[in-house]
This record gives sequence, C-alpha cells and structure tokens, in this order.
Amino acid sequence: MSEEGQYLCANEGIPQYEDTACHGYESLLNCKMIFQLLYWAYQNFFREDAAVTAQTMQIRNRPCRIYGEPHAEYLLLQMTGEHELQSMDSEVAAIAQSAHHFLFAAIPVESWNDALSPWKSPAVWGKQGFGGKAADTLRFLTEQVIPTLKWQLDLPENVKIILGGYSLAGLFALWASTQTDLFYGVAAASPSVWFPGWMEFEQQHPIQAQHIYLSLGDKEERTKNAVMAAVGDNIRTLRSQLTARGVDCTLEWNSGGHFKDADLRTAKAFRWVMEESR
Repeated sequence: MSEEGQYLCANEGIPQYEDTACHGYESLLNCKMIFQLLYWAYQNFFREDAAVTAQTMQIRNRPCRIYGEPHAEYLLLQMTGEHELQSMDSEVAAIAQSAHHFLFAAIPVESWNDALSPWKSPAVWGKQGFGGKAADTLRFLTEQVIPTLKWQLDLPENVKIILGGYSLAGLFALWASTQTDLFYGVAAASPSVWFPGWMEFEQQHPIQAQHIYLSLGDKEERTKNAVMAAVGDNIRTLRSQLTARGVDCTLEWNSGGHFKDADLRTAKAFRWVMEESR
C-alpha cells in the first residue's frame, strides 16, 4: 500500500485504511458495507454450523436429538425411526439453509407402525399391521416433549411449532393437527395418505393447522398394491379440500419413488412452512 493510502481514517468509530479502493467518504461507506456483509456471512456460517451439531436430550428415557438454537422462532418436531437417524444430520443441514432461527427435535419411536398409526389396521404389505397408538404418541409430544424443550432451552411461549415427518410420520403429523390447534404448520413429505379410513376421517375432523406442505414422488402411485396406489388421488383431493377451506397449502411433486431422498424432501417441507410466515 502506498504512503498516501496508509493513513488511518475513521467513520462512526470504525478504523479504515484508505487505498485505491477507498477514496473519500463515499468509498469509505462502500468499504464499511463490505465489512458488514463479511460479518453477516461470518455469523451465518457459524449459525449454520451450530444448527447441524446434534445434542442428545433424554425425555422420559427417550434419547431425542436436538439441533439448532435456543430462543428460536420455530420449534420443528419430527417423529423418527431408527432407519432415519443416519441421514438426520444431512436433513438438518438442508433445513439450515433457511434464514430463520429454529430448534429441531428428532423424537424416536420404538414401533413405527404402531406409534404413528391413528387407529388399528391390518397389514397392507408384509405381515406387520398397525397398532393405532398415535394418540399415545401425541400425548407424549404435548405433555412431555414440548414443555421440556420450552423450559430447558428457554423457548419463547409463542414459539411457532411445526410438526413434520416422512411417510407414516407425515400422516401422523397431519392426523395430529386434526386433534389440536397447537401446531402452526405441518410438513408432510410423502405422507401415507393411502392409510385406510384417513380421507373419510379428515373430512369429519378437519386439519386445524393453517400452513400445510404436502409432497409425493411422481412414481409412488404406480404400484400394484391396490391400497397404496390410492396415494396419488388421495393427496390431490386432500390438497384441493384444504385449499377450498382457505388453508395455506401446497403440493410438490418430487422425482422418483417413495424411498428417494427422504431427508432432503423432509427438509424442503420444513423450510417451506417456515418461509410461509413471511
């Protein structure tokens, strides 16, 4: 740097070296803006890094994975099976691309088919049926998980709670919203809306959340299983019914079948619901 470019100038208490890129007051403001942008990028880099670092919190002997920040604007809840845990970090990293501040809790379930099904139903594939214990799972969420997270992580009383999940966990999130108005939104990625009796039930017990994200893989309805083949028509009908009631609802079609990119599809669902608050 030249001698004339090495004198120290100050504006609003911020020291600056003037060189060929900073001549006069206007250039100094430009330099200040650059520093502000760099500082913003620094903050967001470390915020995102913190968001994808998991901690484990025991809630009634269940090891819940917690990501994100205390004092968050959004509380994201997802019921998870063991098969999803290995991709949970990548899911939360994708959610963290949002500018919103959130706390994410992955709550494990012991028996996927039993804990997330709203009522008993015989097996649709394989030999395992559905135990219909969703009411117990919802009670655990509302009476144990949410109060514990609010108290231990100092969440605001009016934190916006989004319940989401993939497949049967997506159906559980939709069903849970028929039982309570606690949830700001539902992030249902490839939800199991083929579940016997679901469409009729939702007609009689409407979803109460006002922000609903639905998605489906474009190959999911192409199956020889007659029950599961109804998923396409059911999700189209559900979206139409919700929209007609004035609910903020979207239906996104993803490329591929049911088991493709479940983590990224679920992340998109949570991000959409957060973005809809703007």
